[in-house]
Amino acid sequence: MMKTKNEVISEKRTVRLLSILRSTFSSLRIKNFRYFWFGQLLSVMGTWIQRTAQTWLVYQMTGSALLVGILSACQFVPILLLTLMAGTLIDRIPKRRILLITQAGFLVLGVIMTLIVYLKVVAYWQVLLIALGYGVLQSFDTPTRQSFVVELVGQKDLMNGISLNSTVFNLAKIAGPSLAGLLMVQFSVGFCFLVDAISYVAVLIGLLAIHQTHVVATPSKQRMWRDVLDGLQYVWTHAEVRLSAEMMIVVCTLNYNNNVIIPIFAKEVLHAGAQTYANLLSATGIGSLTAAFLMSYLARFGLQRNIYLAVALSTAALQGAMLIVHNYALAMLMMVAIGFCNMVFLNQSNASFQYDIPHQLRGRIMSVYVLLNQGTTPIGSLYVGGIMDVAGGLWGFPACGLLALVLLIPVLATHRPLVHRWLTHSA
Repeated sequence: MMKTKNEVISEKRTVRLLSILRSTFSSLRIKNFRYFWFGQLLSVMGTWIQRTAQTWLVYQMTGSALLVGILSACQFVPILLLTLMAGTLIDRIPKRRILLITQAGFLVLGVIMTLIVYLKVVAYWQVLLIALGYGVLQSFDTPTRQSFVVELVGQKDLMNGISLNSTVFNLAKIAGPSLAGLLMVQFSVGFCFLVDAISYVAVLIGLLAIHQTHVVATPSKQRMWRDVLDGLQYVWTHAEVRLSAEMMIVVCTLNYNNNVIIPIFAKEVLHAGAQTYANLLSATGIGSLTAAFLMSYLARFGLQRNIYLAVALSTAALQGAMLIVHNYALAMLMMVAIGFCNMVFLNQSNASFQYDIPHQLRGRIMSVYVLLNQGTTPIGSLYVGGIMDVAGGLWGFPACGLLALVLLIPVLATHRPLVHRWLTHSA
């Protein structure tokens, strides 16, 4: 029996949709990556619940944007100090072993935070110490996770694995803050920390389920400082990685301070509370998630250098434009757009660092990526916290966005031939 024209069209659409889905989620066909991915999803969701609740708790306790900025700085200062050294250990020791240790450490800190809040003995200095503990563990955990992906998916699916690994964080950014807002309203801040502690069990189970036939670890007889210099030298001498690094110094320092800016923006500009704060964070997550799925699909086409440059400038321009935003609906739309640009920027930065690099240097090179991605955050947090304490919550985003635009211009001008090549050739 012959098919009708409509049936043929419908069948072609179905085949095309299945092809798109296979391309977008190709890495999840690999069992080890599935264990890692789903475990991370629950764990990172718990982390976002914890971050949202912790920031709100400190702002409620102190009423100071600067002290919220110091809290953020405490979590990221250890990354600034320890990440490069961590990269040398990541290249020497099996990565799964490192992740089991760091995730168990997060679990312990989550339990401590839960206890001091429920026992009503929590003080600002205690929260700072716990934030420092998180920072120390993240110094080892984050670059390990970033460099572990290629061991699970292989070079062929690396771009897709990077994008799907990014998707984990943005699924969590959508669900985590919204769930935190709900839990804070319906239960308590302490309950959020309990959920965070439990979530780390998921990633530990996922890591224990992974069975690798080939573990990448290269014992080195060199001194650790020499290994660190090898990683830095690679970044400095490879022009494309170097330009990515210079762009990250500007954009990641100034345009990734949502946790510091949004609670003050929600209260002082939108005159709202915890749920609006959580909704604005979730809006950035929606934009980021959309970008993550888009980049997962586009991963089969390689690096998208032209898009990379566009989003670096766009995220700075959008944050500068927040100066005229006083309306909740418009603020939500802007957060979606900012989240989209931020996600594409990090996705392409990550891919630029990992693309065609020596396996024996991967941990060290990705430690530089993490240093630039998160280690510069204390500078931006203190800068924007001080600005908002003096000028008010309205100036948080513009002070970061406009300065980033000013600083990106000389960075791009210094690399004019390479920028031109990126604009005309995406990979």
